[in-house]
Amino acid sequence: MFNDLSSPAKLLATRRSGKPRDMVAPGPDADQLCAILTAAMRVPDHGKLAPWRMLVIDDRDSFALLLQNAFRASRGTPEREDVVAIDQFARQAPTLVAVISSPVEPSKIPLWEQQLSSGALCMNLVTAATAHGFVASWITGWAAFDPNVLKALGGKESDRIAGFVFIGSPGRALEERPRPIYDNVVRHWP
Repeated sequence: MFNDLSSPAKLLATRRSGKPRDMVAPGPDADQLCAILTAAMRVPDHGKLAPWRMLVIDDRDSFALLLQNAFRASRGTPEREDVVAIDQFARQAPTLVAVISSPVEPSKIPLWEQQLSSGALCMNLVTAATAHGFVASWITGWAAFDPNVLKALGGKESDRIAGFVFIGSPGRALEERPRPIYDNVVRHWP
């Protein structure tokens, strides 16, 4: 097991993202993925709206083609390096989940709160994957902001792609990165 499940505080204090390009098999099996996605849904959700959707992308060849077509539609003919980068993005890590922020409108719950719930879902997804012994990474990139990708993934015009969460096993040791200094970001008021 990659993390010590007996200590949630330790899990949160030591969790870190892995680079999707470094993730290897195995990824979560169907039961593990179901448990990870179910845990991810346990987020603050004012009004119980579930203003998000998760799309497990199984067919990476089709996803790569979708991204190539979206790139062409919005940016023209890709250069060779773009084609390689798009193809690598689509195929990295054993498991890929797209998270769609899908606000419920009209609603008395502010749009911002619904969007924050989507971000919380992404973070819970990463943390749940880590708790199950995998490494995960939540990223966006141009595809998360492309309306053609959103539409192809079933999103409505008012939806947004909150991110792509890649999950797998670490292909190499994870490196710690510099973290914010507590006193630089925490204040007590008044």
